[in-house]
Amino acid sequence: STQKPTPSGFQTNGCAGAQLQEVVRKMRERATIYKEKLKDPVLSSPEGSPTASPSKKKPPPPPKEEKKEEKKEDAEAKPEEDHYCDMLCCKFRKPPLKKYMEYLQLPDSIDSYTDRRYVAWLMLVTVAYNWNCWFIPLRFVFPYQTPSNIIYWFTIDIICDICYLCDLLIFQPRVQFLKGGDIISDRVEMKKFYHSSVKFRLDVISVLPFEVLYFFFGFNPAFRANRMLKHNTFFEFNDRLEAILDKAYIYRVIRTTGYLLFILHINACLYYWASDYEGLGSTRWVYDGKGNMYLRCYYWAVRTLITIGGLPEPQTLFEIVFQLLNYFLGVFVFSSLIGQMRDVIGAATAGQNYYRSNMDNTVSYMNTYSIPKVVQNRVRTWYEYTWDSQGMLDESELLEQMPTKMQLAIAIDVNFAIVNKVDLFKASSFTGECRNGCDTQMIYDMLLRLKSIVYLPGDFVCKKGEIGREMYIIKQGEVQVLGGPDGTKVLVTLRAGAVFGEISLLAAGGGNRRTADVVAHGFANLFILDKKTLNEILVHYPESEKLLMKKAKVLLMQKGKPAPGPPVQQPRGLAGLFGQKQETPKLFKAILGGKGKEGLSRLLQLKTEQDTQVMLQKTEYIRKHLTFCFQETQAEAENKPKQEENKPVEPAASSAPPAQKEEPNAGAKPKPPAVLHRGTTNESLIITMSPSPKTEEGEILKVEVKEKKK
Repeated sequence: STQKPTPSGFQTNGCAGAQLQEVVRKMRERATIYKEKLKDPVLSSPEGSPTASPSKKKPPPPPKEEKKEEKKEDAEAKPEEDHYCDMLCCKFRKPPLKKYMEYLQLPDSIDSYTDRRYVAWLMLVTVAYNWNCWFIPLRFVFPYQTPSNIIYWFTIDIICDICYLCDLLIFQPRVQFLKGGDIISDRVEMKKFYHSSVKFRLDVISVLPFEVLYFFFGFNPAFRANRMLKHNTFFEFNDRLEAILDKAYIYRVIRTTGYLLFILHINACLYYWASDYEGLGSTRWVYDGKGNMYLRCYYWAVRTLITIGGLPEPQTLFEIVFQLLNYFLGVFVFSSLIGQMRDVIGAATAGQNYYRSNMDNTVSYMNTYSIPKVVQNRVRTWYEYTWDSQGMLDESELLEQMPTKMQLAIAIDVNFAIVNKVDLFKASSFTGECRNGCDTQMIYDMLLRLKSIVYLPGDFVCKKGEIGREMYIIKQGEVQVLGGPDGTKVLVTLRAGAVFGEISLLAAGGGNRRTADVVAHGFANLFILDKKTLNEILVHYPESEKLLMKKAKVLLMQKGKPAPGPPVQQPRGLAGLFGQKQETPKLFKAILGGKGKEGLSRLLQLKTEQDTQVMLQKTEYIRKHLTFCFQETQAEAENKPKQEENKPVEPAASSAPPAQKEEPNAGAKPKPPAVLHRGTTNESLIITMSPSPKTEEGEILKVEVKEKKK
């Protein structure tokens, strides 16, 4: 029988090996997650909720009616897309006329506070009203309306009357109104409310056609005086325009100036009427009929109302009475307008006056306590930059006057996009149980607690090693993270929208210390959320607190990991089931200092050299000490009489402790300590160190005494 040849090597399938590696990786990740679950019961299950497997069903055939409707809709949509305008050699797409008509179509009800189209219409009616107010007295008094140009005056009058009628019949009956706190938008109710108001009566009177009297008395502009009764629309336009303007005080100044000019205009008309009544040029007081009649009369009205003086004295009783009334009216009107102008300008500069007052009080306080000039200059710089950048010193003072819901709406529009960039509060930043993010209402409550602080150039936002109790969000400006040996190296520059310090809000066990210095590069405006405020918020949101603790731990682990290196090639075959070999610890590498026995022998050699060095130092110390004692004894012995030279001298070796030579007796009295007898001798002292025959005992110290040769 023939035998099949055996394969020379072990062969594996690459696809199967990759699948096995993936299975092993998933099992390891799952085991790690369950270990964390056992350690921290706050964590929820890593497994997501099961989803139903899609079943394969044949879709039901669509009915024929639906197909017909779809065809009709496609046919209707096609002509809307084919609107092009041929100009020269190009085609320009233009919206159809139907869209213009839909935009211009009036709604069933008009919100007078938010609808800009209504404000634009009020402006048109106001222009018509001002035409009547300015030119009816002018045409009635001055001879500017002549048979040759009456057709132009009459045409403009008709256009103004059409505006009045449209406002009466179309716009005003559609304006919404409040009734018991409810906004009424019913067509019938709005029409009834308008018809029952005083404004409707005045509007009706203002459009009454008294011009029919032209056929009996001629074209006299006085018959159009009822057009000036539509003053309610004029004041309503002023209110609506001020509500939508960014700088309403500018319009208030212009409006007050217009009031003054209109009063002077009426006074000029009255002066020409009085001059015509007395006779032009009849006296020195009246207008003499020379030059531009309107400008000469307007000049007289300005000097009279402002009480400049220097005018000709009135001659007749009529002139005297007219002049007195002008003076009284001028003092009253002019003082009222000046007071109103002062209030307008004062309201426009109220914030700046408050800023100047606070700054002056602060400077006065610093001067009282002799604060250094450097600190004073920084305080002034902070005041100036805060006012220039925000237009106010504290934004919270302005928002505190509003209801909480409005404060929240403003905070969402201003700060939500910035807070949503924070990994700690961002939704969908994690998978599994964290995919839904934090509670939205909790984030809204946090937005109301953010505080805005301005840092000057060079100010430390936080320092390395200090306890972190705040999270910072850069609203405007830049900050630099410093490091290096001397703490002056710029590691990274953070700009508007960046966040730092968020881990300090929830870190525990020493993990909330700052790891670097953060300095404001220029003027920096930061939002701050402190740890105490966040804890007060999380009391009402326990689920969000658990989720934030989980996110904080994950972020700490992610930020503590080293930068990823180059990808490691995965082993093939069954070797991938056992994973990669773990790297040798750095401490063990440092101890070995090499590979195999060479590193270990080097370590033992270093240890032997270190012990030898220590023993040599000890030997040198003992040798110096004994030599000093021997020299001292010999010097004292030479100074004694010769009769004491023959006395026996104890050897120097007796300096050893006596306890090593004699054993104490229990019954004997304790002897006095041994005393070194000093004297001269002809013996020499030799001290040597020799290695011990036994390895464990180290080296042996020998002391020899030899007699000197004479």
